[in-house]
Amino acid sequence: MTTAAPVNPALGQVLQFVDEHRQQFQDDLAELLRIPSVSADSAFRDDVRRAADWLVEHLTQIGLAVELVETVGHPIVYAESPPVAGAPVALVYGHYDVQPPDPLDQWISPPFEPTVRDGNVYARGACDDKGQMLTHVKSLQAWSRVAGELPLQVKLLIEGEEEVGSEHLESFLAENTDKLSCDCVVISDTSQFAPGVPAITYGLRGIAYYELHLTGPNRDLHSGVFGGGVTNPANTLAYMLHAIVDDQGWIQVPGFYDDVLPISEREREEWRRLPFEQKTYESELGVNGVTGEAGFSTLERRWARPSFDVNGLGSGYQGEGAKTVLPAKASAKFSFRLVPNQNPHKITAGLKALLEPLTPPGIRLELVEHHGGAGITFPLESPYLEAAADAIEAGFGKRPVFMREGGSIPIVNSFSERLGADVLLLGWGQNDDNLHSPNEKFSLADYHRGIRASAALWDRLAAIKKR
Repeated sequence: MTTAAPVNPALGQVLQFVDEHRQQFQDDLAELLRIPSVSADSAFRDDVRRAADWLVEHLTQIGLAVELVETVGHPIVYAESPPVAGAPVALVYGHYDVQPPDPLDQWISPPFEPTVRDGNVYARGACDDKGQMLTHVKSLQAWSRVAGELPLQVKLLIEGEEEVGSEHLESFLAENTDKLSCDCVVISDTSQFAPGVPAITYGLRGIAYYELHLTGPNRDLHSGVFGGGVTNPANTLAYMLHAIVDDQGWIQVPGFYDDVLPISEREREEWRRLPFEQKTYESELGVNGVTGEAGFSTLERRWARPSFDVNGLGSGYQGEGAKTVLPAKASAKFSFRLVPNQNPHKITAGLKALLEPLTPPGIRLELVEHHGGAGITFPLESPYLEAAADAIEAGFGKRPVFMREGGSIPIVNSFSERLGADVLLLGWGQNDDNLHSPNEKFSLADYHRGIRASAALWDRLAAIKKR
């Protein structure tokens, strides 16, 4: 497979169209962000559907063939342009669902009223993933309006359950492998390395997510009358969570590190050259230092080492003032970020082996396994990756760096394995965009640069001779 030299002469006009329609594309983003498509909360089910319908309407207006695929959960939006003989096929994946906006009192402006401040649009889903996903929709719109057709076939697969584990997308992919066949998958749900430093991500961590429920007495008790005479579920929960990781950051789950691959020296050297300042990193997060697995740098811990984090805790009295209660129940939500070669199901077996012997008399333990996915890395030697680097340079005015990412996109593994396609993780966001946090934002300049880069990507991919 080789990359051909010619560039479609229409690209210049397409980029001009993108620049001339900046305000309209920004208004369209705001319209989509106003829809509170929270997939995890059934109270927002109708709103999730509204977001899917919005996409169907816009993709139809572009001239694509569009389907709204019903699932037991939230619908999948599928669209495609006509095939182009001799050109490769690209599949764009994204999601229109968003995280819950809680805690609401920490938002400066309402989470579903897009507000522009300092060149950023603030709203839930601004970066994850509505804004990034929409850059590809808008670039296709520009090609359609200017050239009347695309230089290659582009398929779009946009789901409404990414934030809750992509359960029904997996079965859709398994049942529609031929329909989704492609040469490369384009995903924009990651970040740049830093402001002014665009990046292509070539590796992701996996995830294993759990809930732990501990039940003690049949009701909340008076801590004075019963304290010391009944096992306290909250005390037990604290003890168990503490037992999962030691003071050197080493996770104590049996067999946890058996399959962890070492970081190569080439990667270490590449990462040392990146413009990363530890003090700046800490300052941006508002902390006076960091901890983690001993013997590794911050980037190594975030990108290429596994980790454990408590994501939520619940037990006892949480209201104003004091209440001397010995709670009947305690629970925690927690997750492990995994690196390539680790198996989430093996982690579950090891976790049970750790926690069950720690369960004292008077406590009933229930461990609930939620979604999981393995980590993955991609080879840097790929004509599709080179085409993406060219496109990013056209859109952002700078050659991208190559990096890993600490987050997880479980469906990426399925795309790679089932479709046999190269995966291009092209992130337009920034590390301080507050994904999953209050005051999520997305740089409008990067939104527009992302549209330009996406428009250039279709041109550069079309120049690759189909294998």
